[in-house]
Amino acid sequence: MDILKASTDWAKAELVSTPFFMLFGIAFMAASFALWQIGKTDLAKAYMIPTLVAGALLLIIGLGLFFTNKSRITQFKTAYNSDAAAFVASELERTEATLKEYKNVVFTAVPLIIIACALVLMFVNAPAWRASMITSMAMLVVILLIDGMAHARIDEYHQQLLTAESEMKP
Repeated sequence: MDILKASTDWAKAELVSTPFFMLFGIAFMAASFALWQIGKTDLAKAYMIPTLVAGALLLIIGLGLFFTNKSRITQFKTAYNSDAAAFVASELERTEATLKEYKNVVFTAVPLIIIACALVLMFVNAPAWRASMITSMAMLVVILLIDGMAHARIDEYHQQLLTAESEMKP
């Protein structure tokens, strides 16, 4: 198995996926701008700030992940060529930590936050609160959607690393 190719393929797949954060971020920001221009009701006006904040957060997440994964492609080759076994061990450690973070944050905390937002939405009728809760839930659903696919990719990559590690052992 060519683990260097698997590593760079994973990082390249992440480079394709992370711009979706940016795309959704731009869409949220465009919605904020549209509501600022044409929003007439109190609820429409209340959406301006939350959608702008959510869009900015998604844009920042996307940019951060994009540049992090872009730099990994060259780092993978250097690390692998200097010591393949250490590269596989460090990647295994990183992917295990990432998989735990997905379990704790993305698949536990995010759904709980969505539930909390829905509960607030049920009991609070102020336009600013309603807009904030609905926008928060929409942003968190976007995060769940994109990170759900990223989780599947990193889990597959983790399995490839385990295979590579077992092939390297005498």
